[in-house]
Amino acid sequence: MDVIEAIRTRRSSGLVLDKEVEEHVIEQILEAGTWAPSHHQTEPWRFFVLQGEGRKGLGNVLQNIAKKNGETDEAKLEKVLAKPLRAPVIIAVAVEPSDNPKAVNIEEYGAVFSCIQNMLLAAHSLGLAGIWRTGKPTYDPMMREFFGLSEKGEVLGFLYFGYPSRSVPDGKRKPFEEVTKWIR
Repeated sequence: MDVIEAIRTRRSSGLVLDKEVEEHVIEQILEAGTWAPSHHQTEPWRFFVLQGEGRKGLGNVLQNIAKKNGETDEAKLEKVLAKPLRAPVIIAVAVEPSDNPKAVNIEEYGAVFSCIQNMLLAAHSLGLAGIWRTGKPTYDPMMREFFGLSEKGEVLGFLYFGYPSRSVPDGKRKPFEEVTKWIR
């Protein structure tokens, strides 16, 4: 699959089989992330691979965040606890901004967002389905603490990966002409 085809055919899908993703496949996804551009070669990305029982710790943190934010409904709290069990592998991706005085903070985040796109495209090219999940709990200080990030560090998303349980429909986008202004 060439890059243009991967870009056009990749879709977010959390509908995956309960089948282990081989470590060598996960390693290819992680390596693809490290090839993202980063200004001043700061490489500000950090990865946390959650599999098997390791996913339950994330569920506990999500549940604690929900409780801290006022959720008391037990059924809802159980759903939150089970969220990380929806896929056999989750890669939490975080930014640890560089101390390099030339580094611009927003560019550090941009590098990690590029890293995430690389990872999603690599997973797709390797036959996996995936979805990038975020939301308010992602940015909660309890999440930073769970992953051992610095005060400047921030989780930027959770990539849920697995082998697809069904095909996904074709995507649709606005034609680039509608969002492009040529300045000549």
